[in-house]
Amino acid sequence: MRHYLLRLGALVLAGVVAGPAAVAAEGVQQVDLALVLAVDVSSSMNEAEQRAQREGYVRAFHDPDVLLAIRSGPRGRIAVAYLEWAGPDFQSTRVPWTVIGGDGDAAAFADRLASIPYGVQHSTSISAALLASVALFTFAPASDRDVIDLSGDGPNNAGLALMAVQAWVAGRGVTINGLAIELPRNGEPDLPDPFGAGFVEAYYEDCVIGGPGAFVIPVDEIGRFGEAIREKLVLEIAGAPPRLVPARVEAGRQRARLDCTTVGPTPGR
Repeated sequence: MRHYLLRLGALVLAGVVAGPAAVAAEGVQQVDLALVLAVDVSSSMNEAEQRAQREGYVRAFHDPDVLLAIRSGPRGRIAVAYLEWAGPDFQSTRVPWTVIGGDGDAAAFADRLASIPYGVQHSTSISAALLASVALFTFAPASDRDVIDLSGDGPNNAGLALMAVQAWVAGRGVTINGLAIELPRNGEPDLPDPFGAGFVEAYYEDCVIGGPGAFVIPVDEIGRFGEAIREKLVLEIAGAPPRLVPARVEAGRQRARLDCTTVGPTPGR
């Protein structure tokens, strides 16, 4: 285990994040929250889904409730970085750390996000995405809270074992929240949904989220991306506890917890 943790630390220190350099904002002493938006761009996310998700984030940083949440903190400012991820070899910082302390900052972040081209990569390595997100905090302004906001539509199917990484990240005091994407495939024969209704949300609850106040918000309709992202950001920025969601009950019994050590049934996605 000690050797494994040393390996994880080496990956973080080596900078597993590809793309634009992540540079701490100069002149900013401290923020209320450092937030990594870690977004799944694996091949199971088609262009329509990627577009709906990206537009949801763009609209959210113009939303009055999100802006109010930012102003409500002791310092009235947060730092946000936008990371796209897929397999073990693809984690790209598309928007580096940006301090948002007012409507103008938020609009500039949203505009920069809207200008990024779309792309598709292979495999789903949640473990690598978490390590890349932790690496980004090295360059963030000092913050009261560090949060990884990770979206995805399937289980870890490549890279390092997820549970050891998840425990290591949460053990550093980082909160991992989830946006569980479980959209119907609408007759796309090349992308069947092998997981079943509710699987992704349950997987994120059991295997992905962790740390203080962690929660999952599901998206089961493409038109709900904007609402779900806005709700998630308000909760994360304000540090408010999420609404209670009853445990799933099937056939009168609480569902069994998932085996988080197994990979997904379609490793190429």
